[in-house]
Amino acid sequence: MAPGLRASPRAVVLLLSLLGLAAAGKLLVVPVDGSHWLSMREVLEMLQQKGHEVVVVAPEVTMHIKPSKNFVMKTYPVPFTQEELDEAPHGLIKEVFEGGSFLERVVRLYQQAKKNSVLFLATCSHLLHNKELIRYLEESKFDAVFTDPFLPCGPILAEYLSLPSVYFMRGLPCTLDYKATQCPSPVSYVPRTFSSSSDHMTFPERVKNFLIGLSEPLLCHLFYLNYESLASEFLQREVTMQELFSRASVWLMRYDFVFEYPRPIMPNMVYIGGINCLQKKPLSKEFEAMVNASGEHGVVVFSLGSMVSEIPMKKAMEIAEALGTVPQTVLWRYTGKAPPNLPKNVKLVKWLPQNDLLAHPKTRAFITHGGSHGVYEGICNAVPMVLMPLFGDQMDNAKRVESRGAGLTLNILEMTSNDISTALKAVINDKKYKENIQRLSDLHLDRPIHPLDLAVHWVEFVMRHKGAPHLRPAAHDLNWVQYHSLDVIAFLAAVVLLALFISFKCCLCCCRRCFCKKGRTRKAAKAKSH
Repeated sequence: MAPGLRASPRAVVLLLSLLGLAAAGKLLVVPVDGSHWLSMREVLEMLQQKGHEVVVVAPEVTMHIKPSKNFVMKTYPVPFTQEELDEAPHGLIKEVFEGGSFLERVVRLYQQAKKNSVLFLATCSHLLHNKELIRYLEESKFDAVFTDPFLPCGPILAEYLSLPSVYFMRGLPCTLDYKATQCPSPVSYVPRTFSSSSDHMTFPERVKNFLIGLSEPLLCHLFYLNYESLASEFLQREVTMQELFSRASVWLMRYDFVFEYPRPIMPNMVYIGGINCLQKKPLSKEFEAMVNASGEHGVVVFSLGSMVSEIPMKKAMEIAEALGTVPQTVLWRYTGKAPPNLPKNVKLVKWLPQNDLLAHPKTRAFITHGGSHGVYEGICNAVPMVLMPLFGDQMDNAKRVESRGAGLTLNILEMTSNDISTALKAVINDKKYKENIQRLSDLHLDRPIHPLDLAVHWVEFVMRHKGAPHLRPAAHDLNWVQYHSLDVIAFLAAVVLLALFISFKCCLCCCRRCFCKKGRTRKAAKAKSH
């Protein structure tokens, strides 16, 4: 390099920074509250660190979505209070623990879910009808929309603003995500949500899976009926959820084939399971002291998720009795009233650093409700699990862990102290559980790029290229008849039938001529003999 063109290191750094800012984009984020938000937040923080401007649209009343220095937050009013919002998950958990027949529990859960859906719909409706906020979004020059489509406000906004979208999700009810991407989903070996089956099904399980598959369109219709009406009104044209979701450029799916069963996926479906498995951080002095005090036996981490603040006292006492039968120190995240029979080896805490504790070499087992975040943290850190699923996809998650030999599942309504104690001792003392979860962990961590980096890459990819139309299959342009080649089958069947008909007619004609000719010959021979 010529002396006059030599640049100082500081100038190079400044130039690279300016180039990075020039390439930075503007991202609109429409999240879903609750646990859905927790892993999405990690992606936003990394995008902000890379120089992108991130604008999060959220209601004024939320559970976990709070202002941050990492993004701009635009809020809008909603017709419910913080107390009403907090009651939604607590009411659902309360119904889970209520007794009664199966039908009674189903009815109560349906009624509670219906109450919660009213809040969700109101949230979406007040966002779309907030004219001032919509005007701001129209005037802002966003490059893409990053959203969780479980509640379809983000997809509706992306369609309205004519922006490419990236979906970040665990899954949609009734496998609408796979229908919207035109992804094959054979019921013969792809277990449906709520089936609690593995991919190796017996004949009765395949019958059950088939019937659940038949009911999925009705479930989709009921779940998204009000949102379809809202979207049609807002977009001023008739629209279905499947049509709306099919516009997504890239689907970031919080799945991983170490945990999920192998199945077909489409080019724009990117699996980022384990995105929440971050590097271990040092424990605080309080938790480090509790772990060290456990001695050679180690600790058990126990959490039923952020939604479970307390459980019925009778059930809490059964759990406490069982926990007292193991020599390990049990760190139980629990904010309810302490059971009177709480043993000395159980420490109740209102919050615990779950991933950091699971990563500690003294952790022997993990008692969890089977939420996807906790399950992946258990896999990442190779900790065998005792699963107590409550609702939703947790039963299916538990089945996947159990089918891999990495844990045991208990029915939280029917389990006894003896059941809990037996299961916990088994995953701690039986080496096969530790060996199986270690094998899963080794497979999961053996990857060329961390799921968080992969997610950030695809968000930036869509922002840079204004979408990913090259990944969109032509199946979206076909109707149901064309997709299943029914028109081709009908055409070929008609050709074959026509060919058979013509051949039959030709044969019939030849036969007639042959028989007629023989008849004339015989008549001629008879005439000569006379």
